[in-house]
Amino acid sequence: MPEYPQLLVTRLRLCDGRGEGSAGSQMASIVQFENVGLRYGSGDETLSDVSFSLNTGAFYFLTGPSGAGKTSLLKLLYLAQRPSRGTVRLFGEDAGALPRARLPGFRRRIGVVFQDFRLVPHLSAYDNIALPLRVAGVSEGDIEAPVREMLAWVGLTDRGRARPPTLSGGEQQRIAIARAVIGRPELLVADEPTGNVDPDMAERLLHLFDSLNRLGTTVVVATHDFHLLNRIPNAHMMRLEKGRLNDPTGALRNPPGRA
Repeated sequence: MPEYPQLLVTRLRLCDGRGEGSAGSQMASIVQFENVGLRYGSGDETLSDVSFSLNTGAFYFLTGPSGAGKTSLLKLLYLAQRPSRGTVRLFGEDAGALPRARLPGFRRRIGVVFQDFRLVPHLSAYDNIALPLRVAGVSEGDIEAPVREMLAWVGLTDRGRARPPTLSGGEQQRIAIARAVIGRPELLVADEPTGNVDPDMAERLLHLFDSLNRLGTTVVVATHDFHLLNRIPNAHMMRLEKGRLNDPTGALRNPPGRA
């Protein structure tokens, strides 16, 4: 499978003027959780006293049994949920204190891949991939070439006109990945992206994440598939157990400085 399209590396800056030398790309830590707790309603906490830092440009696997809180932690990362207590800092700012008007701009810096794809069923594969660019205000004249390149990157050049119901699970997941990363997000969050595909397709999907990570995107992949954990050199592992982060080495709380 080809590497992330190099033309997109230089072309895509969306509408916020973000480039390779942005302040966000220079931060040692792109994410910081400080004593974070999350509670839904009046029940017990789903996450308790979670503290860690994620290095800019690093690759992380998030593991743990069902019900451990992985999806809840990811929701905090992509701003679908705010913590009940503690502090979540993204791109150097307190995410919990962000005014609602600034949330769309922050979310454009984060790519999200859902286990259930969440493609728009009545839109073609092409239009699903193009959706983030259109939302960001990119002109139609500047959309076609990037979308065609993304279709080629995920190996689906001939499926651009197909709608999600006619695609296989693996094809839908690749379209979802292309949609999530077409804007070169600074942070990519993937929730069990290999859960609905066969082992060969899981390897191909992981290669897509790896190629984007090597361009500087911080990647967090939640997975139950332990066979994937050794496929990414130097990847870090985060493990949740009953809503608490298992960090025996302290590397997530105090990550080593970047070279």
